[in-house]
Amino acid sequence: MTGGSDRTGARPPAPISDYGLLGDTRTSALVAGDGAIDWLCVPRFDGEPLFGRLVGGPDAGTFRVGPARPAPVVERRYRRHTATLETTWAVGDGRLTLTEAMVAEVRGRLLPTTLIVRRLSAEDATVEAAVEFDPRLGVRHRRPRVHRRRRALVCQWGSLAVSLGSTADLTVEPGRPTPLTVGPGRPVTLVLAVAYREPLVHVEPGAAWDLLVEDEERWRIWTAGIDEELPFREHVVRSLLTMRLLTYSPSRAPVAAPTTSLPENPGGVRNWDYRYVWPRDASIGVSAFLSVGKPDEARGFLAWLLHASRLQRPRLPALLTLYGRYVPRERELPGWPGYLGSVPVRVGNGAAGQHQLDGYGWVIDAAWAFAQAGHLLHSETWRAVRGFADVVAGCWQEPDAGIWEVREPAQHVHSKLMGWLALDRALRIADTHPLSGRQRRRWQQARDAVAAEVRTLGFDPAAGSYVRSYGSADLDAALLVLPLLEMDPDDSPRVRGTVDAIRDRLSAGGPLLYRYPPGVDGFRGGEGAFLPCSFWLVQALARTGRRAEAVELFQSMLDHASPLGLYAEELDPATGAHLGNYPQTLTHAALVQAALAIRDAPTG
Repeated sequence: MTGGSDRTGARPPAPISDYGLLGDTRTSALVAGDGAIDWLCVPRFDGEPLFGRLVGGPDAGTFRVGPARPAPVVERRYRRHTATLETTWAVGDGRLTLTEAMVAEVRGRLLPTTLIVRRLSAEDATVEAAVEFDPRLGVRHRRPRVHRRRRALVCQWGSLAVSLGSTADLTVEPGRPTPLTVGPGRPVTLVLAVAYREPLVHVEPGAAWDLLVEDEERWRIWTAGIDEELPFREHVVRSLLTMRLLTYSPSRAPVAAPTTSLPENPGGVRNWDYRYVWPRDASIGVSAFLSVGKPDEARGFLAWLLHASRLQRPRLPALLTLYGRYVPRERELPGWPGYLGSVPVRVGNGAAGQHQLDGYGWVIDAAWAFAQAGHLLHSETWRAVRGFADVVAGCWQEPDAGIWEVREPAQHVHSKLMGWLALDRALRIADTHPLSGRQRRRWQQARDAVAAEVRTLGFDPAAGSYVRSYGSADLDAALLVLPLLEMDPDDSPRVRGTVDAIRDRLSAGGPLLYRYPPGVDGFRGGEGAFLPCSFWLVQALARTGRRAEAVELFQSMLDHASPLGLYAEELDPATGAHLGNYPQTLTHAALVQAALAIRDAPTG
């Protein structure tokens, strides 16, 4: 990693795993090891990119703060149990440290909705640094109208405005490097404020730094409530913090990832927009938060889902916007070069119209976990859950796109299993919530029919394993959730045989797994190992009495984290490079659940 690198576009972007996450629970920024914010959408996760160099190339804008010339990174870390990132470079005889964060708590005060604080400090010697501020808004990389107000630079595009202020006497010109000198004991603080359809509030750099320090303390208080006895607690805490940063606080809905079109196959076409909410992925996160004693996150998501699903209820959409609306149609951005030449760059997502049966199972299971923790579902929430269960009882025999969102519907075994889970957990909730006898009988009959059909058509006796779809010999790593469902006993030959077959036949080397046999999904090119599957394997091993193997596998997966403890969606088994959108909420939720499974597994 180096700082002060050439921003002309001659160099390729940093490796995905080189990026750190800054977040305020409304949007987030990705920061490379050279101090460059190469991705920031405003005013929300799914808004227009203000700095988009990550997939838009040098014309899409960046905001770099760091050494004036290339310098090695000697340390990079998050401050313990906070969202504050520190990067330190060795520069000549001195050291230069960039400390930065976004301020999450802005309610009740006259503050901009988005506030990024970046402070440079020097040790041992005076250091030459630079600021490169080049905001370019949206698909067309629009340059701003620029004017100055007091000591701040103001950039404006219609109803959007940003200001850049500093403790130093800097004259920043957008698109041009601005040199500055940082001496020991004389830090330089920069503040970026964003306003959209509201007054642009200027925050003095000293006051902004105090806000960052206050935010750090709030994060420490939040993490202090996480079970102290959790195995791998520090890794779990970092994952939970990441998941919380990726949860849109105005609606309490978590995005799948803050990025679009980071490739699953560099140079290929597997580039998707993940800046939306998948009820499936969100429900897995809800269960993780509940299991570590964070019911507010679960309550907030269920309230959002109740609102968000109204337009299409009782059908459960595969994905929604942050406010529960229809996801924009999928389209390609012409002229965007993509990450490492991976085109097309897409916004919107075509999976929004798919029928995905498994989502019902994840959502109702999350509602069951909430009820099991002693929280009664509100009557309207229970009414929505009943509607979801009715849909499953009526449509479980239909083919669907499955968890992997393939373009040709099939009779996916994992989807059927999750349909069974939806009905089973709805019946369990009904033990403490009102339900008519007619509905109960309908759900029971459908649940039993699903189990009977899957055991017959979804199982390959020769392989001793459940398979990907009816009539197929292929495997599906999503079937690793089988021990969690309790449809078959954890120690049954069918469950153990499925876990062992997936571990063997879908192995990508070491702890890594492909989600299904590569090259069978209708898209050109290959893809990497799917990281959530490895954590699902940890869960499965722990649940089937193989705790020691689960611990060993979990420890191996920690070696594949980014240097900052973050995970993308996939990993290249050959190079170890992170692939796909980043950081990925589902991967971090699966990590948390894997650690919980190890905690709850017998030690004998």
